[in-house]
Amino acid sequence: MKNKWFIIVNPTSGNGASKKKWPVIKKELLNQNFKIEVVFTAYEKHSIKLLEIALKKGFTNFICVGGDGTLHNIINGILRFNPANILEIKIGIIPIGTGNDWVKTYNIPLNYKKAIDIIKTENTIKQDIGKININSTNETVYFNNMAGIGFDGYVVNNVHKYKKLGFLAYLVGALISLINYKKSFLKITFNKTVLKGKCLMLLIGICNYAGGGMQLTKKPNSTDGLFDITYIKNLTLLTVLNNIRGLFNGKITSHKLINTYKTSTIKINVVDSNKSYIQADGELIGSGDFIVSILPKAINFIIP
Repeated sequence: MKNKWFIIVNPTSGNGASKKKWPVIKKELLNQNFKIEVVFTAYEKHSIKLLEIALKKGFTNFICVGGDGTLHNIINGILRFNPANILEIKIGIIPIGTGNDWVKTYNIPLNYKKAIDIIKTENTIKQDIGKININSTNETVYFNNMAGIGFDGYVVNNVHKYKKLGFLAYLVGALISLINYKKSFLKITFNKTVLKGKCLMLLIGICNYAGGGMQLTKKPNSTDGLFDITYIKNLTLLTVLNNIRGLFNGKITSHKLINTYKTSTIKINVVDSNKSYIQADGELIGSGDFIVSILPKAINFIIP
């Protein structure tokens, strides 16, 4: 199986674009002499089960045809199974999603032919991965891009209503959600720092982009073994509207109401009774208290 590629296609990614584009993507892969085994996801988190089957068969080369959520589930499938040869595994992506945020860090193009050309080089980077332990469910969830609690989780919980807007779905969802969101009282512990109080949101970043191209963490480095933390106590709708450009060019992280930190582990406790949603890579994964730690250079991704 070492020369064969296991391809996971999410037919619902990009509002169904994956399913429509798959015939031409498959043709291009075969024209470029890829040996492939293809599966389609049929339900939420199906990728995790498919990965377990593929790893038992001995596959080490994977291609994700989908968006950030599909890639997130593939990562979780690999790390939950945790094969002995995990450092031999390589993951390429043909991005077809709503936000396509993870690929922006590495300048992987949305053009499927160019993405396939990159995969063919098999040039890899060993990237850090985040590990979340959720207290209420004893569940472990992994993420490759960004996680958070508070307002961003609340937005993820509502953003499905705006998916047809593409990358603008997150921005529109955030602006509308900001009107009604009630902040939670959080206790956040990392290094020798303790932050306590009403908090709009806490972001835990590995890569550069989230929310359809927003840059919400200050100096993320996907291979330095550290999370880039953004702590926001309060932002009004007017402040956000006045800083729209800053959301996308990263300058928002220098705003006086935003604090940034670096750490390899962080503990979050929800002190009050408000339900605080946790998101990872744009996927809603739970609520309540959790601990996050970093797995340095845990997965090989194929990049330009």
